[in-house]
Amino acid sequence: MKILVTGANGYIGQRLITVLLEQGHELYACVRNKQRFNADFPQGKVKVVEVDFLEPPKANQLPPGINAAYYLIHSMSSGGDFAKKEATAAHHFLKLLSPTQCQQIIYLSGIVNEAELSDHLDSRLEVEKILRAGPIPATVLRAGIIVGSGSASFEIIRDLVEKLPVMVAPKWLNTLCQPIAIRNVVQFLSGVLLKKTTYGRDYDIGGPEVLSYKQMLLQFAGVRHLKRYILAVPVMTPRLSSYWLYFITSTSYALAVNLVDSMKVNVVCRPNSLAQELGIELLPYKTAVGLAFRRIEQNMVISSWKDAFSSFNTEPGLMEHVEVPKFGVFRDLKSRDINGYTDTVLNRIWRIGGTNGWYYGNLLWNIRGFLDKVAGGVGLRRGRTHPDQISPGDSLDFWRVLVADKQNRRLLLFAEMKLPGEAWLEFKITENEGRQQLWQTATFRPRGLWGRLYWYAVLPFHFFMFNGMIDKLAGISKEPPPKSQ
Repeated sequence: MKILVTGANGYIGQRLITVLLEQGHELYACVRNKQRFNADFPQGKVKVVEVDFLEPPKANQLPPGINAAYYLIHSMSSGGDFAKKEATAAHHFLKLLSPTQCQQIIYLSGIVNEAELSDHLDSRLEVEKILRAGPIPATVLRAGIIVGSGSASFEIIRDLVEKLPVMVAPKWLNTLCQPIAIRNVVQFLSGVLLKKTTYGRDYDIGGPEVLSYKQMLLQFAGVRHLKRYILAVPVMTPRLSSYWLYFITSTSYALAVNLVDSMKVNVVCRPNSLAQELGIELLPYKTAVGLAFRRIEQNMVISSWKDAFSSFNTEPGLMEHVEVPKFGVFRDLKSRDINGYTDTVLNRIWRIGGTNGWYYGNLLWNIRGFLDKVAGGVGLRRGRTHPDQISPGDSLDFWRVLVADKQNRRLLLFAEMKLPGEAWLEFKITENEGRQQLWQTATFRPRGLWGRLYWYAVLPFHFFMFNGMIDKLAGISKEPPPKSQ
């Protein structure tokens, strides 16, 4: 089937695309800017369509043979009149889609069961009405808090829990909600695809528990083994609450305002049997939080993966779906031009670690390994099993190989050393308009205050080690470029 996914660059869109690819669909990823689209999907499997739904639609922007379309566009974090923007985008979407052969629109909305709604939820309901008034049957899935690393609500909760041992919080912490795991959301989205019994209907989707925001924060802290104390006070106005979120968490002020507005409204599901019909096992909140912090973050599409990372009895291609968190992390990103030396640099990357070392600052790496061993970690004693071959699941000193894709020129490592958080190290070679570049990205997701202090403490060492390492990897002065065939 030919499926259109709008908002393809977003948090939900990227995960959904992976699922639909696994199901064998031909996909059209709809984005505002092709240059910003994540191109890590298998080449040729996803066709990119550039459309700005806030602009008047142009003829023939969408391919005519589309069978179904996902509408995943939201403007809550943007400034100005986001409700007007969302309505405009929905109208333009319908105009562009109407000439196609589309049989179904699937829209991810919010739970809107209260008599008084926030501006954000009211806007979602208005978009529903616009889409359902069109000529194409719409299936609407209404969700509340989505639990998954990288989602705005999840990262805000994480910021609050990990930064504040004691919280004096607004009274909306007693508001009720029904959080749902990201993998369940994607299961619902893919499960209703071209399912005729869902045409023209709306469903509330949520996990098996109804919790207050206070309970969510405390259970989150429990999963992270953090002791937290929360006191809800009635004196915080919405404006003060918004500033509170803005200064404590990494959210923007515009998003904080809309989130606080929505957090005053209970978001509890109406009963339905959709989960049973689709064979979906709803995950409890604490389970969903635990999965979000797993050492491997999956797009949950691959049902054969086991919960423990030590199980590598799956196809190597499945590892392409491992992702590095983008929110709530510290990142050290460096790049170097390597024009004409791609194979040389790639071979250096594939020989990193073990007896060959880390190309720069090996004494510092050895000291870090020794300290890790003293602390009860694995240290550098594991080395590597082969001098120039790497496979997913291999140990590499105190790293574990998550992705070793030489064809797509990408190596992703996960730290198994003792750390107050989680760490990834990624090497990737890209080519754009004839320019070849090596990208080296160190990502650290801290756990609590100690994790943040750790990052700042080692920052000076990282400056020398990571700069030196990428310079050595890209150091081409002593080796001539490969001869052209």
